[in-house]
Amino acid sequence: MRLFAAVLPPEDAVAELALEIDRLKRLPGADWLRWTGRPCWHFTLAFYGEVADDVVPDLSARLARAAQRTAPFELALSGGGQFGRGRALWTGASGDVDALRLLAGRAEAAGRKAGLRMEEHRRYQAHLTLARGREPVDVRPHVELLREFAGRSWRVSDLALVRSNLPRSGVQGERPRYEAVGRWVCAASG
Repeated sequence: MRLFAAVLPPEDAVAELALEIDRLKRLPGADWLRWTGRPCWHFTLAFYGEVADDVVPDLSARLARAAQRTAPFELALSGGGQFGRGRALWTGASGDVDALRLLAGRAEAAGRKAGLRMEEHRRYQAHLTLARGREPVDVRPHVELLREFAGRSWRVSDLALVRSNLPRSGVQGERPRYEAVGRWVCAASG
């Protein structure tokens, strides 16, 4: 299974973001981007790649402990930016980003301790991908509009293990499908 750990925003935060996306899609150059959809919106904490079925129970137990050690925290979708000269457009997070970063570190450590080969550790950058471009795209107007975006705050109360089902049909424009295969409550007291 192709897996990653994530924080999944609640439906009302996603609805706010969808309204912002509608505004972004009206800007010049928006047609050159492949926009992600609501089912794909998440904050990746740790990417595990292909995980053997027999490793999933150990990884799940370690993620459960990581969530158990983490107190619920406040987060909001806000701002935005780009990676790779317009190859990826994203919105960021505000609120207790330090707690999100700590949870990401714990999710990464869970993967390592479960025996997964993890990428080289980099400082966590909270982002939710909104669109991608095959070629560099001038997304400066999009980034400028996103700077003003500030969604409502919500309480992050769980950690999800998500399976990524890659497209197999070969149909142009088909997107990966994501499904939560495990969720654990953040339970440490403040």
